[in-house]
Amino acid sequence: MSVRVFVPSDTTAVSVGADRVAKQIQQQAQAAGLEVTLVRNGSRGLFYLEPLVEVETPTGRWAYGPVTVADVPSLLAANFLQGGPHPLALGLTDQIPYLANQERLTFARVGLTDPLCLSAYASLGGWQGLQRALQLAAAEIVAQVKTSGLRGRGGAAFPTGIKWQTVLDTPASQKYIVCNADEGDSGTFADRLLMEGDPYCLIEGMIIAGLAVGATQGYIYLRSEYPRCWRTLNEAIARCQAAGWLGDDIAGSGRRFHLEVRLGAGSYICGEETALLESLEGKRGEVRAKPPLPAHVGLFGQPTVVNNVITLAAVPLILSHGGQHYHDYGLGRSRGTLTLQLSGNIRRPGLIEKAFGLTLHELLYDYGGGSASGRPIRAVQAGGPLGAYIPAHDFDLPLDYEAFQARGAMIGHGGIVAFDDTVDMRQMARFAMEFCAEESCGKCTPCRIGSVRGVEVIDRITQGVEREANIVLLESLCDTMQHGSLCAMGGMTPFPVVSALKHFPEDFER
Repeated sequence: MSVRVFVPSDTTAVSVGADRVAKQIQQQAQAAGLEVTLVRNGSRGLFYLEPLVEVETPTGRWAYGPVTVADVPSLLAANFLQGGPHPLALGLTDQIPYLANQERLTFARVGLTDPLCLSAYASLGGWQGLQRALQLAAAEIVAQVKTSGLRGRGGAAFPTGIKWQTVLDTPASQKYIVCNADEGDSGTFADRLLMEGDPYCLIEGMIIAGLAVGATQGYIYLRSEYPRCWRTLNEAIARCQAAGWLGDDIAGSGRRFHLEVRLGAGSYICGEETALLESLEGKRGEVRAKPPLPAHVGLFGQPTVVNNVITLAAVPLILSHGGQHYHDYGLGRSRGTLTLQLSGNIRRPGLIEKAFGLTLHELLYDYGGGSASGRPIRAVQAGGPLGAYIPAHDFDLPLDYEAFQARGAMIGHGGIVAFDDTVDMRQMARFAMEFCAEESCGKCTPCRIGSVRGVEVIDRITQGVEREANIVLLESLCDTMQHGSLCAMGGMTPFPVVSALKHFPEDFER
């Protein structure tokens, strides 16, 4: 009887040798006369254990990791195909504390099976949300999303249902659904993990969005640095078309929705929704003035829903289980679950999906295990390269949009990058300005010129030139950028700088 062995094909797992491990297991099992069915699944998100190999046994899936090619002979000798004991044995996968203590709603299927197997997707609850949506009027679909309390998981946290309602209420002969998959923030990988591990979930969410607002065409704007996502998504779309889930007759309903993937060209600013739309139209990626909002005048001048991957991937569960089910997770105005991505100087990096309300301390120490260096964690940056630095004395902060905002921080896309007590926060502040100078689209003066001047001012502070006067000048420059920039690129660049000045003044005095 053949034993199913799971080895992730996710980019992270492959980067640390998963392909070589999978090949070695196949070859050595065959040489030993053992029947093995190799399944290349998505990653469970426990990156510190990759490559994580799982074996299907009568008692459940047993995990071993991190596995190298050199470990395969000893694993086979230890009878790991039946869950045998081994130094790399982790027990039942579902009982690994890092995973067992999560609330996986959006990522419920990721890591369970071959991401491109349509029958496996259906057997794990796939298409149930779409089938329910096909039975509802557009306004009823929007109402379920409103009830769920789902807010955009890309950064701004705008209520998804209100955005959809606006597009639904805007008359037009053509409307669009655009998925922002230009995941460019440092320390973020949730979009990639979802697209590589459960692409049909995103596709199903986009079809439902189309039904909700009357859109018949969708685009996934994917960052060019994700070649595995590109291949996976295109193959998934082709299989959906062949199976009747996409095209002119969705599941025999007579409803229409078409979907394409478009590659970005490496510009960070194209993560901003209006710059993304410009790029999709074949123009240079520059920010548009708002209003009008994309919900009124978006892609090709038509009403457009622009949501990121995790937002759209949450929609199938909301429709299949009802908006209230999703709303029951979280707290305050932050409903549902948040996909947190731990990286930087952290012992156990990876993805954690939890209901809103977890504190930073719990995330960093209960899940992350503290710093990789063993030194105290001095600060974390949340929300990407334009997010504020949060000092250790604020690690009691619950992961909640309003709680973060009240302390001058943001959750953004959920990326949390940790730094130990050797970090120089003056240099981190300089990096924020340098990053903005490099990535600015150049359309507005505060962002284009202010970031360059910011680097110069911080350099003068570093050299000890009129330190106090230049700190005052830096604060004034940040105020100008924050309130005078056309978009969040220039408007948020001051966040890490101001937070570094506020919480770590000693680094600017050295």
